[in-house]
Amino acid sequence: MVTTASGTVLAFAEGRVSGAADTGDIDVVVKRSTDGGCTWGPLAVVAAGEGDTRGNPAPVVDPATGRIVLVTCYNAGDATEGEITRGEVPPEDSRRVFVQTSDDDGLTFTAPREITADVKPPEWRWYATGPGHAIALTHGEHAGRLVVPANHSVVPPEGSGDLGDEDRYYGAHALYSDDGGQTWQLGFTDGAYDGTVNPNESIAAELPDGRIYFNSRDQNGTAPGARLDAYSLDGGETLQHPYAPQPTLDDVPVVQASVLQTADGPLLFSGPSVPDARKAMALWRSDDGGQTFRKALVLSELPAAYSDLVQLDAATVGVLYETGQLGPYESIELRRVPLADL
Repeated sequence: MVTTASGTVLAFAEGRVSGAADTGDIDVVVKRSTDGGCTWGPLAVVAAGEGDTRGNPAPVVDPATGRIVLVTCYNAGDATEGEITRGEVPPEDSRRVFVQTSDDDGLTFTAPREITADVKPPEWRWYATGPGHAIALTHGEHAGRLVVPANHSVVPPEGSGDLGDEDRYYGAHALYSDDGGQTWQLGFTDGAYDGTVNPNESIAAELPDGRIYFNSRDQNGTAPGARLDAYSLDGGETLQHPYAPQPTLDDVPVVQASVLQTADGPLLFSGPSVPDARKAMALWRSDDGGQTFRKALVLSELPAAYSDLVQLDAATVGVLYETGQLGPYESIELRRVPLADL
């Protein structure tokens, strides 16, 4: 989700045409709300899969122009993540990266424009932006920079006997633009590829002191817990230290999650709150810039999975999340949460 310069809320998702699988005919879709998420307009297709897979939406609002910039990924509809990480898919059908923009408050978007060559080294196989909102920096020498948290996988070393689909070959990175999304560069790359921590789906927030806080899913690493975090002091170009376990989020399972630095308030984290199950969507708060978190509110005990956070107004945040009565993928809901409740 993002809130535009006019106050419109845009909620993006993957429109999976034939079923819930990660592979297949998948569109990137959006809904708009002009009343802070209370009611929503019709579903609109932003990037049509047309039989192929388009997904991992990472939207951000350029503070200089108000333009909405959307970064997404693509692969052929019959190419699975396992086939891609094993190197069994030709480059044209493998993971590719695209950018789109909107200058009319999210009513229409430009056609996807490819930026793969600028942000994906040839030795990488998997590639995924977000999924979740990207950020625009507002402090310091990099003010105005757009930063997209992302993840990738690498080719196993020769002689290892590995195929490349092992979790240990996942790593995190960032891409950034200093001209409102026209051109893009690769920022930091993090991954020990030793199986201890395996950074995967990532999200970011700019802290009040200008540091970027990155939080990532640990894809079945041997380190305790399932959340990792790190900081950047230079606008996402490098990390202060490699991703490391975040012990105060140990009750989060292996799943995508979200963070949000609220205006004049705490850093928030959203995710399921049962270590071995995707259920019980909750919010945590941090008052020390992500060093520690404490659980502040459980939204529901029902099944729940992916989520994203957005500031709706000075006193309210929105939590967009997957949930359902019997499973976590039955619906997508928006919960308005007063900051006073946290």
